[in-house]
Amino acid sequence: MFNKPAGTFNASYTKDEAIVRTRTQWGLLIILVGILAVVPYYGPLASDYWINFLIYVAITVISVQGLNILTGYCGQISLGQAAFMAVGAYTTAILSSKAGWPFLACLPMAGLMATAVGFIFAIPAVRVKGFYLAITTLAAHFVIIYLIISLEFTGGSIGIYIERPRIGSIIFDSPQSFYMLVIGVTIVMTVFAKNIVRTKVGWAFIAIRDNDLAAKVMGVNPFTYKLLAFSISAFYAGIAGSLLVYHLQFAHPEHYGLTQAIWLLGILIVGGMGSINGAIFGSIFVRLIDEITNIHISPALGNLFPSLAGQMSAALGLLVFTAIVGIFIIYEPRGLSHRWQLLKASYRLWPFSYWT
Repeated sequence: MFNKPAGTFNASYTKDEAIVRTRTQWGLLIILVGILAVVPYYGPLASDYWINFLIYVAITVISVQGLNILTGYCGQISLGQAAFMAVGAYTTAILSSKAGWPFLACLPMAGLMATAVGFIFAIPAVRVKGFYLAITTLAAHFVIIYLIISLEFTGGSIGIYIERPRIGSIIFDSPQSFYMLVIGVTIVMTVFAKNIVRTKVGWAFIAIRDNDLAAKVMGVNPFTYKLLAFSISAFYAGIAGSLLVYHLQFAHPEHYGLTQAIWLLGILIVGGMGSINGAIFGSIFVRLIDEITNIHISPALGNLFPSLAGQMSAALGLLVFTAIVGIFIIYEPRGLSHRWQLLKASYRLWPFSYWT
């Protein structure tokens, strides 16, 4: 009833299904894209430090969007997202550094390879639920990382160096140019995720999440759609891993540890499961808090307690992250996206916002 501002009506099915419905929304969207385009060149965020931070946030958004499709919409808990990012990263590193493949070939191939690996591990994973599903995906993480360390062509524990990406004669060798590339891929992947959850496949995911037995009675094959959800999630992880290895110019197993997998799941909880906006809000919020903690709070506390400076620097970020996730689970289990929906509803109904 209160999905649109007063006086705004849908006169056709096409308009009702559109993602952007009103002129105001189009205007705000254009302004947002414009801001994202000029951020690396003007304003307080134009420094290399903040541009690299925004690149990292955008890559996190892609990975969390994939995890959101699997966990938020299909209800399948996964601790293997970081490992599938590693598959995409090492696929890109090997094809780029050893085979000389260009960026436009390495990027989709990284997603497809991660999808293939994810499909293999999904076959036994989709047959179990809850705690057993989490353990199965955790096993997939350790198996993948072990193979990366053990195999010779992956560089083992030494890693693989990689050059900056290029498209034709254009080399993305500056933070500003690489930022524009990553933001473009992030927008495309976000729009793709938005459209997936609006289709028959997305509704099948939601039905399985709510009650897989009822979904099966309605004609939805849980096994098939769970496999599809795992594959899509792994594809997103592979794309994110490919962009991350181009950003770091180095592929190493330590970049894709179990802690990273837990962080991605925590970001989804903070942002809000089952929400495209939640993946974006959670990535920005958690990464920003982590950056403030490590750059400002941790050094300040280290100066106050010199004997604990080393331990504090290593542990404070994890402690803050754990506290944030716990607070959201208790007080805002639906995440930042739910708070955003309430804010929009209050704005549309103002001055009668108490109706919400």
